[in-house]
Amino acid sequence: MKKVFDIQRKFRFTVYVLLAVSLVLIGFSSFVFIRSLQLVERSRQKIYVLDNGKSLLLALRADISENRPAEARDHIKRFHELFFTMEPDKQYIENNTREALFLADGSAMKQYRSYKENNVYNQVIASDISMTLETDSVHVDFSAYPYQFRYFGKQRIVRKSNITIRRLETTGQLRNISRTDNNPHGFLIENWLITDNKDLETQKRKSF
Repeated sequence: MKKVFDIQRKFRFTVYVLLAVSLVLIGFSSFVFIRSLQLVERSRQKIYVLDNGKSLLLALRADISENRPAEARDHIKRFHELFFTMEPDKQYIENNTREALFLADGSAMKQYRSYKENNVYNQVIASDISMTLETDSVHVDFSAYPYQFRYFGKQRIVRKSNITIRRLETTGQLRNISRTDNNPHGFLIENWLITDNKDLETQKRKSF
């Protein structure tokens, strides 16, 4: 009877040892698996750049999501600067406008056609007018999608006889799209509308 009891006790002891070893192996395997996943994720956040084909330089890649608000504001600023910066040069105006229209939907094309119908571009060319834009602020609401924005800036319109400062305020929405060479930020301006474009002041230019 005692011999049978010893066999049972040794069997239980063996089972406990095997169970403990199994738990240790499972724990170690889980640790290795988790560490491997972390290493893979860290490797994805790195970019290896060839330096003249000889050495590799390691560059850490910033998380894209962290830069989206800054990219959104820059996208809006860039669009307005392209659309409203004009010189008495037809090719210059067309190039700027073409670049701007890649950044927005049909609402920008509608405004472009309105300017053409009202001979805005022809007047700029014929009267040697220069128009530049200074951005005051860009506000984007990221709490809801598509993102609502408001743009505030001032136009400086230089004519032969005077300089006019004009307020520019617009509204619209931003939608995420794929990045392209013509739209590197991956945003599209939608439902764009000019809400205020009144003259603030006009200064006479000195004649020499």
